[in-house]
Amino acid sequence: MASSRKVIELFYDVVSPYSWLGFEVMCRYRNVWNIDLKLRPAFLGGIMQGSGNKPPGLVPNKFLYMTTDLHRLAQYFQVPISPPADPFEAMFEKGSLSAMRFVAAVQEREVGGDKQVEQVSRELWMRIWSQDKDITQPASLSEAAMKAGLSACEVEELLKLSTSKEIKDKLKRSTQEALDHRAFGFPLAVCHVNGKAEVFFGSDRFELIAHCIGEKWMGPQPAAAKL
Repeated sequence: MASSRKVIELFYDVVSPYSWLGFEVMCRYRNVWNIDLKLRPAFLGGIMQGSGNKPPGLVPNKFLYMTTDLHRLAQYFQVPISPPADPFEAMFEKGSLSAMRFVAAVQEREVGGDKQVEQVSRELWMRIWSQDKDITQPASLSEAAMKAGLSACEVEELLKLSTSKEIKDKLKRSTQEALDHRAFGFPLAVCHVNGKAEVFFGSDRFELIAHCIGEKWMGPQPAAAKL
């Protein structure tokens, strides 16, 4: 008899390039490991404020390291990260609140899985962290959503929904749940094993996650490793 599937919640925000790495790897492994992956869009700004943490971009030496680090990681994980011309403006002045409310709205309306959430999230990452495009304006969100396969009518409804109290509260709850797991940044993977939540921060803990859930880490490209 097959062992029971482990639930892994992945808390993320598209303003975070490290979240993109964690997101892509977990999506690659969702059909390789015996897991149920639950995508949990949340707001990184709320995590920073709630935990008292300071973003690496605000620490000069960390910011310089991050630029080099992301270049190496993009090659290793095969994720097309190319930092925007002005990362400070993209991350801290513009931010991602409207984008994450939009993703939360997509999740609220999607039925039978999370393919739309996955695709819209990926398109938003592509805009900010690969194409140096805006993710704050309604037109930007519309473009990303339609590229992800949503219709113009669906996008119009989601834009309205994303500004509702219902969705604002949904995003706040998700962010608070991450804080309840003692989050101080994203990505945050919460593995539910034998009735206990095991929490992993960052995009460099996949070997430990695999060990925790009794699976095998086969590198960032498990499909290629199987060939």
